[in-house]
Amino acid sequence: MKRLLTSLPLMAILSSGCTDPNDKPPTPGPGNPPIDEPTTQVPASLTVEWQPVDNLANKDAKFFRSTFTLENKGPGELGNQGWKLYFNFVRRILKEGEGEGTVVQALAAQGVKISKPASGDYYVIEPLPEFKPIAKGERRTIDVLASDWAILKTDAPAGFHIVFAGEKFKENAFAVPATVKLDAADPKQTTRFPGDKLPVQTPGLRYDENPAHQTLDLKAKLLPAPRIVEAVAGEVSLKGDVAIGFVEGVKDEASYLAAALKDVLAANITSRATGGGEQIRLELKPDLGTAEGYELDVKDGSVTIRGKDAAGVFYGIQTLRQLIPTDAYAAAKTGARPQEIVLPGVHIADAPGFTYRGMALDVGRHFQTKETVKRLLDVLAHYKINKFHFHLTDDEGWRLEIPGIPELTSYGSRRGFDPAEEEMLHAGFGSSNDLAEGDRISLKPPAPASADPVKDAPQGFLPETLNFLGKGSGYYTVKDFEEILVYAKERHIDVIPEVDVPGHSRAAVKAMEYRYRKLKDSDPAKAAEYRLVDPADTSKHESVQMYTDNFINPCLDTSYAFLTKVVQEIKARYDAVGAPLYAIHGGGDELPSLNNHVWWQGSPLCKQNPETRDLTDIQLFNRFFKKWQGIIATTGGTQMTGWDDIIHNGQDLPGFLPMPWSNVWGWGREDDAYKFANQGYKVILSHSTNLYLDLAYNKDPDEPGYYWANFVDTKKTFEYRPFDIYANATHNRMGVPINAEDLKDKVRLTAEGKKNILGMHGLLWAENQKSPALLEYFAFPKMLGVAERAWNPEFPPEGDPAALWAHFTNSLGQFVLPRLDNYRAVDLRSEFPSRVGVNYRVPLPGAKLIDGKLNANVLFPGLQIDYSTDAGATWKQYTEPVAVSGAVSVRARASDGRTSRVAELK
Repeated sequence: MKRLLTSLPLMAILSSGCTDPNDKPPTPGPGNPPIDEPTTQVPASLTVEWQPVDNLANKDAKFFRSTFTLENKGPGELGNQGWKLYFNFVRRILKEGEGEGTVVQALAAQGVKISKPASGDYYVIEPLPEFKPIAKGERRTIDVLASDWAILKTDAPAGFHIVFAGEKFKENAFAVPATVKLDAADPKQTTRFPGDKLPVQTPGLRYDENPAHQTLDLKAKLLPAPRIVEAVAGEVSLKGDVAIGFVEGVKDEASYLAAALKDVLAANITSRATGGGEQIRLELKPDLGTAEGYELDVKDGSVTIRGKDAAGVFYGIQTLRQLIPTDAYAAAKTGARPQEIVLPGVHIADAPGFTYRGMALDVGRHFQTKETVKRLLDVLAHYKINKFHFHLTDDEGWRLEIPGIPELTSYGSRRGFDPAEEEMLHAGFGSSNDLAEGDRISLKPPAPASADPVKDAPQGFLPETLNFLGKGSGYYTVKDFEEILVYAKERHIDVIPEVDVPGHSRAAVKAMEYRYRKLKDSDPAKAAEYRLVDPADTSKHESVQMYTDNFINPCLDTSYAFLTKVVQEIKARYDAVGAPLYAIHGGGDELPSLNNHVWWQGSPLCKQNPETRDLTDIQLFNRFFKKWQGIIATTGGTQMTGWDDIIHNGQDLPGFLPMPWSNVWGWGREDDAYKFANQGYKVILSHSTNLYLDLAYNKDPDEPGYYWANFVDTKKTFEYRPFDIYANATHNRMGVPINAEDLKDKVRLTAEGKKNILGMHGLLWAENQKSPALLEYFAFPKMLGVAERAWNPEFPPEGDPAALWAHFTNSLGQFVLPRLDNYRAVDLRSEFPSRVGVNYRVPLPGAKLIDGKLNANVLFPGLQIDYSTDAGATWKQYTEPVAVSGAVSVRARASDGRTSRVAELK
């Protein structure tokens, strides 16, 4: 948590010189080499600046032009041989001579070549003999063509590291500081192609869209909104001795409530079996009707929570916590817990609309510690989320210890400089082992000595993400995972582990090949026990992430032995702690189109197997998932969920729970979820256009995140219509209005199909989630819209969407976000004593100059707006239109003092 987000002194010194006398270099040591080491250890010390120059370089939007500017800091020249510059880049770099018309890739003419030492996003620049050496102090620009476009700084290549020839540099790479330059005012840099009509964010655009301030009632303080909220005369005071009485079956919930109250109230808080006289009572009321439903009464000097079940009692507790005044939480944050809390009199009756209310977290691309996961789970539980889809495996990392297969984590959880991948996976997404040692990359920026994980957290694009920030390495031990399961169980959250196969399996495939190499001479049988590929397979395929070697072979008995062992060990973790295993996610997504790829037809072992030799690739895929579902059912004793790709090709899997995700408007699969629900499948909505939380909030070069499916902000999640997704289809991802006629033939949800929608979840993919603070920035407040819609899936039929949105934004700004500023995880075991607050995104304010006066507003009314007329040297609070002259800067401020990025009006 403490590696965030202050400046990186060494990087700053290497790239631009140390201009601030207070910006002193760290003390030299094993993790912080002497500051002059780059110029004494290496022949030439480089920096790289990358800039997308022209997205309109060709008429078909197939590629764009960018520049890599190398600067040599010395001491010697960068010659025409003896060095290689490695980096990660999620765009495909065009081959020499590839392009259109007169715009073609011409690297050789610049004296370099760019190639891939391994599959994936890993590239290397090497000099040709014609390369003109770069002298000390000289800059050299290399023009490069790459696929598609780049309009956000997130698109930049990252993780540059250089190697030099010579014995003293053998097997060691040196970090090269990188920066990105992007001009938001240049249409060539911010327009994806001529059909891109989505404007770049501006203060004026935001000003026109932001809602007005509203006065709200008690119900607006609560999220998700309860179904019935009735004010009751009087108040209830909690102070002095506060006893919590509980009936059999909710003792743990009483302990949770006691811990939560102790965090915010200076009182003697105890819990005991109900015997009379308790001020707070927790009861079960089986006839409430709906699972997880509850009633909450605050009246006549006491508080009573009645739940249909223990989960219902728990959710009543979360609503009670939201009734506590925000001022009490703010005071507790400073260490001055109030001695009295006054609760408003109220009767609340509530129940969820969906049984599945979830969030998916990817830790395969970038790892998050168990502490970060636990804190997230507590916040999710506060908003009545009850499912946690844990994406534990992917091409870039295997994150769970599996007893008996140690190579999965000793190899498959590690990234670093190892082009041949003999001991670990190569770097991915610009990261390997974060800013720590152990990945064979020296001279990385040092981790900050200290940083408040919320106060110093990022708001927007973070340059450090180009320079090795991000846990590419890491895994959960058996003990870690069991702790997470216990923690989730206490909060009534089911953890759904994902083993993503047969694609997205490169970490597992390479780990098992490492195991084979390690054991083949000493124990051939054990070496081959869990092998996942046919070494003679000549099939050619490339995933969308540019991997050519990330498939598990479905024809091998050893593939199924591997999956059986993995599921057995996962199930053992749940059994060991008594946690429920709701489902195992079997993956199944993103195998490339068979129009121009071959999956397994080039495998001799497939052709030699009598059961598979005559099967097409589609048939092999379907057979694999029949067997995989059976392994999960018989070994894990549970049901299988997975991506809906599994049943795209005529597959019939009774009991399977599909997660339809690829509903991008205009791509053809918009109605998959409704097709499957109408067919009888129980469906978990996972639509990328509205529920992918890792996608950038909006089209602003300084917003982190991808945008391949859409830009996704809090409005996208809040206005999502689970039972009528076409109501969300107003504009496509390029900002072009969608003609309703284009969707008229899409499948609608039948009455029976509606019953088969289990629920929905927000999904957070981790390519750009490189720190705990960035995780929170992407997730919140977008996840609050998911929580609201999952609990209340039906939009009021008479409700005006604009009015409902305005009410929701006011609720967030006035009540919900200030509580998050002071949020402390309920800490039953003293795990997070000093961590308070959530790094949600503070929105940039809207602003316009009207008749010489600054007019400003903010997306979440209730947040403060500041303005400056001296380029940020001093700030004043904005309360009403004010006369200004010259350039004006504006920013929004949260109640904890965190501010948005600064927007400028000229």
